[in-house]
Amino acid sequence: MTHAATAKPPEGDWLGTPYLRFTREGPFGVCTLDRPEARNAMTPAMYFGIKYAVNHVGSDPELAGLLITGTGDVFAPGGDMGGGGSDNWMTFGSALGMDALPFDTLRQSAKPVVAAVNGLCQGGGLQIALCADMAVVSERATFRVPELYRGIADTYYSQMLARLIGPVRTRDLMLTGRTLSADEALDWGMVARVVAHDELAGTAREILAQCCRTAPNARAVVKSSLDNYLGLYDRIGMQSSLRAPEAKEGFLAFKERRSPDWVHPKLRLDGRL
Repeated sequence: MTHAATAKPPEGDWLGTPYLRFTREGPFGVCTLDRPEARNAMTPAMYFGIKYAVNHVGSDPELAGLLITGTGDVFAPGGDMGGGGSDNWMTFGSALGMDALPFDTLRQSAKPVVAAVNGLCQGGGLQIALCADMAVVSERATFRVPELYRGIADTYYSQMLARLIGPVRTRDLMLTGRTLSADEALDWGMVARVVAHDELAGTAREILAQCCRTAPNARAVVKSSLDNYLGLYDRIGMQSSLRAPEAKEGFLAFKERRSPDWVHPKLRLDGRL
């Protein structure tokens, strides 16, 4: 695929970078990493584009869920260590200020997100797969956490992996930087399912459909409960509260300089709380 020479910030189905494609397949949004010339190495704009895609699907009533996948034999190898190509609208400096990384956004998504891991998956790419609701992986997929070889003390990884696979295996994976096969990753509990490579696309979409048929509010409670098990704070509950009647009344009461209507009449004060 020939990429455009320039990039621009996200808008609509444009994810802000020529290296990500957003397509609509019935009720699903599909985000495809498409930078084969750099083996899908992720620029800051690509990370931010995935974050944007999650929110884009979340706010679109025509879409029920998001599928994330890659091209060729690579899902995502993590951050680009050698330059960003045409992704020049977002540099690493500004990316830090814009909170470009999508991991928390993936976890708090009210709509299901499935990662269809088609090949090599490591670094930030593995974190994307772990933060999706489910990772369905090709038998050809491989997994690695090479951060310590790059001088990065990734404590997000060490905290999450220790709860998913245990501290002993986390030390093995992080301190040696060794590569896991798809079957090993399944045995360790890092991924949900391993399928034949040619069946990955169809299986991932069917699993996403199954997730999307579950009750949204009950699903959010379960996701929040799982976050609590992992020792992560409840982002879904906080996001839901911002759209709930109490939040609307709270903002309205602030604007109108009065106590909210949930306060007992005899306890209300003149002016804002």
